[in-house]
Amino acid sequence: MWSDPAAASAFASRDLPTILRAYRAINNLSQLELARLLDYDKSYIAMIETGKRSFDGVRARQHLAHRLRLPYHLLGVTDPDDADFAALVQFGDSVIRLANIARQAGRAVDAVNELWPLVARLEARAAEGRLDPHTLRLLAHGRLSLGVSLGTVLPEERLTGAAVWTGKALLLARHLDDPAFLGHTLRMHGNELRKAERLPAAIARLDHATAIATTPEDRGTAFALLARAAGEARNEPRFAVAISECRRVLDAIAHHDGMLLNPFSLREIHARGLLALDRPAPALQILSRPAASDATAPQWQVIEHVTHGETLAATGDRPGATEVLKDAVVAAEQRRLPHQLQRVLRAADHHDLDTVSAYGHNALERLRALLAPTG
Repeated sequence: MWSDPAAASAFASRDLPTILRAYRAINNLSQLELARLLDYDKSYIAMIETGKRSFDGVRARQHLAHRLRLPYHLLGVTDPDDADFAALVQFGDSVIRLANIARQAGRAVDAVNELWPLVARLEARAAEGRLDPHTLRLLAHGRLSLGVSLGTVLPEERLTGAAVWTGKALLLARHLDDPAFLGHTLRMHGNELRKAERLPAAIARLDHATAIATTPEDRGTAFALLARAAGEARNEPRFAVAISECRRVLDAIAHHDGMLLNPFSLREIHARGLLALDRPAPALQILSRPAASDATAPQWQVIEHVTHGETLAATGDRPGATEVLKDAVVAAEQRRLPHQLQRVLRAADHHDLDTVSAYGHNALERLRALLAPTG
C-alpha cells in the first residue's frame, strides 16, 4: 500500500488529516467505514480530516496507528519495539552493502548470516503493515541480497528457495520508482530462475532487463546472463546475439570491473554456452586462450575450473579432465559452493570419471553437513 506515490507523499507530510484521507483513498473506504474500523463516530473522522478537531493524545494516536497498521512514528508516538527497530533501519543499508561485499569476496555464507536477521525483522514489520517508504525500499534490497547469497550457497535441489526471495524483491521493485534497481532485480531474479531450471521464465526476465537497462554496463550484464540462460536452453540464435552484444559493450566501456561484464567471465560464459550446444571443440579453443583479465571474484575461478574440466571430458581428454575437476572440487569445497560440486559430479558421472566422482561425493557430503541448519 505505502509504495503508492500518493501514500508516500502523505507519509512525508506527517499531517494526520492528510494521512487519513490518503488511507481512505488507497483502500477505497468511506468516512463511515473508517470510523467503524477505528470504533469512532463518522462525524469525528470528518472533523479530524478537516482540521476542526485535534488528535493529540498519545494513547489515541497509538490506537489509530495500531488499527490502521501504520508505523507509529508517523503519528508522533512510539511503541516499545520502535527504538530497536529504528536502530535496525539506521544500519540496514550498511548491513546489506557489507553482505554484498562479503558475497562477492567468496564469503556468501557470512553474507546470509548477516542478512537473515535483518530481513526477518523487516518481514515481520511488513506482515503487520507497518513499513514506511524507506523501510519498504530496505526490505526490497534485503530480499534481493539474501536471495542472491542463498543462490550461491544452496545445493541445486534447494535453489528454488533463492529464486523465491529474488522474486519477492521483484514484487517490491516494480513499485519503487527506481529503474536502475528494477533492472538489477530483474537480472538477479532471472539468473536465480535459470539456476532453478526455469529457463523460459529466466529468459523473459532477462529480456526485460536488457530492454530497460539504464547504463551500458547494466545492459551488458543483462546480456551476459541472457547468454548463459539461452545456452542452457539450447537456443543458439539467442545465445549468439547475447554474446555479440556483450562483446560490443565490453569494447565500448573503459573499465571492466563488474563480476559478469569482464573478459574472464565472458570467456567462461561463451565456452559453457558452446558446451551446452554440443560444441565442445570450439569451447575448448576459447578456454585455451589466455583471459584478458583475472577473475573479479573467487567463485568465478571455481566456475571456470568446472567448465574447463567439463569441456576436457567432452573432448575425450580424460586425464586432463580428471586433474582439472579434482582441483575444482578442492576449490568448491573451500569456497562452500555446493552447486559447483554438483556440476563436477554430473560431468564425472556422464563421462565415467570414477575417481572424480568419489572425490566429489565426499566433498559434497562434508559441505552438506557444514551448511545444514542447526538448532
